[in-house]
Amino acid sequence: MSATLVQVIVGGLLLGAIYALFSSGLTLIWGMMNVVNFAHGDFVMVAMYIAYVVYVLLGGGPLASVPIAAVSLATIGILAYFLLVRHVMRGPMIAQILGTFGLALLLRYSMFGAAGANFLSLPDNLVGGTYEIFGIRLQASRVVAGIVALLVTAGLHLLLTRTSLGSKMLAVSEDATAAQLMGIRPDYMQAIAWGIAAGATGIAGALIATFFYISPTVGETLAIIAFVTVALGGFGSVPGALVAGLLIGLIESLSAYWIGGVWKDVVVYILFIFVLWFRPQGLMGKS
Repeated sequence: MSATLVQVIVGGLLLGAIYALFSSGLTLIWGMMNVVNFAHGDFVMVAMYIAYVVYVLLGGGPLASVPIAAVSLATIGILAYFLLVRHVMRGPMIAQILGTFGLALLLRYSMFGAAGANFLSLPDNLVGGTYEIFGIRLQASRVVAGIVALLVTAGLHLLLTRTSLGSKMLAVSEDATAAQLMGIRPDYMQAIAWGIAAGATGIAGALIATFFYISPTVGETLAIIAFVTVALGGFGSVPGALVAGLLIGLIESLSAYWIGGVWKDVVVYILFIFVLWFRPQGLMGKS
C-alpha cells in the first residue's frame, strides 16, 4: 500500500470523525423526542463564525474557540427548545419540520445580515501547520479535530449509557408520562438533550472552521452530510452515527482519490441508497 493511499485513508477517517460528532447531536434529538432538527447544519455554521470571531477579536485558536462555541451553542439549543420546539411538538410532524426549518432560515439570514455573504477562512497554520509521520503528511488541524471529535462522541455515548442523567433522558425517550410519575421532569431532560446536542455541534463547528470555508450557507452542505450519516448509522444510535461518519469520510476520500473529487458525493449517496434499500433502519438502528 502506497504512502499516498495511507494518507488518504487516514485523512478520510479523521474527516469522518468530525461528521460523526456533529451528527451525534441530530441522532440524540431524534432518539429522545422523534424531532428532526432541520436547523442542525446552521447550528454548526454559527459555531464556525464564533470560532472566526474569537480568532479575529481575541487572537485565540481552538483552545479558546471550542469551549466558547460549545457553551454558546448549548445556550442557543436550550433557548430553541423552550421558545420553539416544545410548542411545535404538540402539533403534527409538519409543524416540527416547518418550525425547525424556519429556525434554520432565521440563523442563516441573520448571519448574512451580520457578516455578509463573503467566504471566510482561518489561517492554515492556526493549529500547527503540517507534519510528517512515517512518510504520511497530515494537516495538524485535521488531526486535532478528528481526535477531539472521537473523544467527544465516545463521551456522549458514555453519558447516555453510564450516567444517571443519561438514564433519565432515555427514560423520557421511552415513556415521558411514566418518567414523570417517577419524579423526572420531561421538559428539563429534553431541554438538556437540546443543550447537549447543540453543544456538540458547537465543538464540531469550531473544529471544522480550522480547515473548512466559513459562509452563511455552509450549514446546508453540513446538514445534508448529517442527515445521511444519521440515516445510514440508524436514527437514535450514537454508535451508529460514529460508524457511519467514519465510513462516509473514508468513502469520500477514497472516491476522490480513485475516480475524482466530482464523484465522491455521488458514491456516498449511491451506497446510502443501497443500505437503506436492504436495511431501512440503518446499520445500527432498531427495526
